[in-house]
Amino acid sequence: MARLSNLMLLLLLVWVVSAFTLLPISRGISVRTAGKWPYDHHDQSERTNAEKTALQQQMADKIDRLPGQPPVGFDQYSGYVTVDAFAGRALFYWLVEAWTDAPNKPLVLWLNGGPGCSSIAYGAAEELGPFLIDPDASTLYLNSYSWNSEANLLFLESPAGVGFSYTNTSSDLNNTGDASTAIDASRFLINWFERFPQYKNRPFYIAGESYAGHYVPQLAHVLHNHPVTKKHSLSHINLKGILLGNAELDNYADSAGQIDYWYHHAMISYETYLGIKKHCKWNHEYYTDDCYNLLGYAQAYEIGNIDLYSLYTPKCLNGSNSRVISRHKRRLKIPNQLEEPAYDPCSENYAEVYFNRPDVQKALHANTTGISYRWTACSSTLFALWQDTPDSVLWILKELIAAKLRVWVYSGDADGVVPVQGTRYSLNSLNLTIKSPWFPWYMPNQQVGGRSVEYEGLTFVTIRGAGHEVPLLHRGPSLVLFRSFLSGQSVPRQKRT
Repeated sequence: MARLSNLMLLLLLVWVVSAFTLLPISRGISVRTAGKWPYDHHDQSERTNAEKTALQQQMADKIDRLPGQPPVGFDQYSGYVTVDAFAGRALFYWLVEAWTDAPNKPLVLWLNGGPGCSSIAYGAAEELGPFLIDPDASTLYLNSYSWNSEANLLFLESPAGVGFSYTNTSSDLNNTGDASTAIDASRFLINWFERFPQYKNRPFYIAGESYAGHYVPQLAHVLHNHPVTKKHSLSHINLKGILLGNAELDNYADSAGQIDYWYHHAMISYETYLGIKKHCKWNHEYYTDDCYNLLGYAQAYEIGNIDLYSLYTPKCLNGSNSRVISRHKRRLKIPNQLEEPAYDPCSENYAEVYFNRPDVQKALHANTTGISYRWTACSSTLFALWQDTPDSVLWILKELIAAKLRVWVYSGDADGVVPVQGTRYSLNSLNLTIKSPWFPWYMPNQQVGGRSVEYEGLTFVTIRGAGHEVPLLHRGPSLVLFRSFLSGQSVPRQKRT
């Protein structure tokens, strides 16, 4: 068993009992009625049977309007795509088309990490989607910095057991890991493109943050190298590049970088820092008791009750967030111890209420099987049972760079969970040739948005003052970053006078 699983047995004893309650088994997917064909330029009689089937499935997934949603001029679709009919495994998606000129804009798949966290909860409802949720969890308001101004956005809850995605075979949850997640995501895409054939051969990008630093390169690797079946060709999936935010890339670099970042941001004492450096050997399979004790001491007595995901913004004190249960514990496996539009640290809680409303689920064509458990932003069950997690995905980045895919990595520089320092260590280890040395980049108001360095085959960008979820904390700069990525151009340099 991989290092993650060995450490879980030691570190999760206090809370793992509740996490091991397996998800109930659902009973299949409901069938909905068909509607009108989008982008229709052909007579009905000329359509093939496959096109008619795609029409029926696609229009069954069309969202009329979400509860509390303001009027919009773009189309939305959501529903289930089966990835394993025998096991009864289906993944839930939400497609938000571009505000304008959707047929001519690229498609971007967004994945959140965890492992076990929902791209609907974070990416769609907090960060880069078109709607944000009011604190009353009954009203949606427009996100002026939504990334669907630039692209069609496809949010996927992956793997099965995350959010609305499910399996009829409960033992699947005992066997989920990086490898199976990548294979299921590729099967999802094969079947999804059959349902939405207008997106075939469209420029396609995969983006994500946090543990999606594993998901995104691994899925790109599968798409680039390994057709899933002989029956289905992947040639119509026109993968152009990947975008990784505050991404876990290499366990050694991330762990060493995190401790260095904590010390150099005055979060831990010099004595604790030296002790951790002495006793914690990040390239070893097991950590010593001294290492665990020092990490626990730092968390309990020195760092304080802050949001490690965003060091300089308020912590949500109204209830507990799912990410505190799951995502926080992943980095360094710490023992149990303890702007633009105004940032709300409790926005995740509003999503938990909104997406559990029956009228919202009906509008989204979600939970059509009557699953009894509540929708949650992160699955503690999947997190606890996660099987394989390789120490590094840097070798995949090298492969994708060699294949001439666009590879961008970005970091909010106020993230204490997957800090910029660890990412810099990871990228430095690739030994890439520097094309444009470290430089500041600028927003339209001539304020510094962050810094960037361009290598041969890879671009790295920081976002000044942003935490782990960059599009949530600094919406304007994140949109500038996204536009630059899609265009393949550098982030804006200061205009010289």
